Amino acid sequence: MNAAERNGSERETEVVAKPTRRRFTLEYKRQIVREADGGKTPGAVGALLRREGLYSSHLAVWRAARERGELAGAPKKRGPVPRAVDPRDKTITAQAREIVRWKHRAARAEALVELQKNVAALLGTPCENEKS
Repeated sequence: MNAAERNGSERETEVVAKPTRRRFTLEYKRQIVREADGGKTPGAVGALLRREGLYSSHLAVWRAARERGELAGAPKKRGPVPRAVDPRDKTITAQAREIVRWKHRAARAEALVELQKNVAALLGTPCENEKS
């Protein structure tokens, strides 16, 4: 009998889910900044932040965003900027692939001609297309 069984209770390990990042809507940010700017009494901003569960850094960042005009319009799209596809790019890549294919084919043909010349030289038969 071990100590845990003697006490009659075992400690269970609790697995906590990974916390998710909070995301605030544009309208919510506007509302909080308006309320913070409208706070007339001392401690009103602190009470607002405690009530909403926010940090003062949130308010500072959102005020700076308002000054830059980011809170005025639609939210900024995230991710890479889609670039305009030029239809000529497709033809250029296809032509580049074809050029590489033809270069490989030409190199193979030259290697075969060299092989034929070497075989002819070993056998002692002159090649018909050899230039003197």
